[in-house]
Amino acid sequence: MQVLGRKGTDSWSDRQDTGDESEAENESRDAAAESRTPRPTGRLGTYRARDGSDAAPVGIDLDSPHAALVVGKRGSGKSYTLGVLAEAAARAHGVAPVVVDPMGVFSGLAANEGSAAEISATVVRNPTVAADTLPASSWPTLVGLDAESPVGALVWQAASESSSLAAMQTHVADANATEDVRRSARNHLELAESWGVFDSDGLVAADFLGDEVTVLDLSGVADAPSNAVCAAVAGGLYERRVSSASRANPKGPEGPKDSTRVPWLFVDEAHVFFDGVAANALRTVLTRGRAPGVSLVAATQRPSALPDVALSQADLLVAHRLTMQADVDALTAAQPTYLAGTIRERLPTRTGDALVVDDTTESAHAVRIRERETAHRGGSPRASQFTEAGREHGSKHRQLQAAGGRTSRHG
Repeated sequence: MQVLGRKGTDSWSDRQDTGDESEAENESRDAAAESRTPRPTGRLGTYRARDGSDAAPVGIDLDSPHAALVVGKRGSGKSYTLGVLAEAAARAHGVAPVVVDPMGVFSGLAANEGSAAEISATVVRNPTVAADTLPASSWPTLVGLDAESPVGALVWQAASESSSLAAMQTHVADANATEDVRRSARNHLELAESWGVFDSDGLVAADFLGDEVTVLDLSGVADAPSNAVCAAVAGGLYERRVSSASRANPKGPEGPKDSTRVPWLFVDEAHVFFDGVAANALRTVLTRGRAPGVSLVAATQRPSALPDVALSQADLLVAHRLTMQADVDALTAAQPTYLAGTIRERLPTRTGDALVVDDTTESAHAVRIRERETAHRGGSPRASQFTEAGREHGSKHRQLQAAGGRTSRHG
């Protein structure tokens, strides 16, 4: 199995994939790989041969830190692919996957208890974080204020000198400011309190570094509080790894190694978070996460809504079908020079197919994403999905009406 995102003798990246390798060649490669110490690797799918059929299996590197993007229009399979990658990370030794789930579609990772596909997963519904896990400078923007306005400046000052939302409110009440400014600041902090995402005993980075995948279910949570949670989690994971690496290696790379699992942060609907207060934390992971060992996998149906740094810093791109001109243009602007042809020409047209651009090996491949082993809950409801029981209920209802019976409008 060739491993994308990995350079070296066990990546087979020095060979151009054609989808035409013989069974003997594949077996020889497998035997050679098995003779070495295994490195964490996830099953991604299969290569697409020139005739459109499935060819050799392809994996993805989970050993080294990566910055990855998964893009595709609605219904193209991007969230499904994010789930495939999260599954793979959950099974990888030494990896701590965290999924930011704004749509509530990744709870299926924990829904297969007792089955052959079971993985260790925890779904945290309505997650909370401590107020002081956010930078003080982000608080005015979070609650919809201009940081340079008197009210925004007061909220910023309160956040910088307080460890909890309650303490921020007390600071505002006692501030040397006009009554109008204090009242407005108080109202904005009360709005933040109403979101229900701030708690002094909220989640911290250490909660995510165990041997299971953590799904943060933010369905039903508005964009602003969701951003607060994402910012706290991304920033906390990065700072924890920087601190751990510093303590473990006080004399440089030859010192003792940090035994903490390396975090992989998966973010669905990433454009929502790059457009809010989580943006700075995500940018930090993108641009500085490699050294401390923090990976980010961001999925979006709107790559054109992402900042340029998200596209330029990605060393792995999984591109499903795109049809909006602005989205294709965004990928084209960041197209690497080693890509034969254009992004537009190589984008897939079939659901579940993807163009994978691997900057580590400077190669691009047509891939068919494998099926999920755990339940995928990202499909849209359909009117045709009425059950037989529902049809029987409707039939009985009509029979009662024909017989002169009365039924409740809500029964």
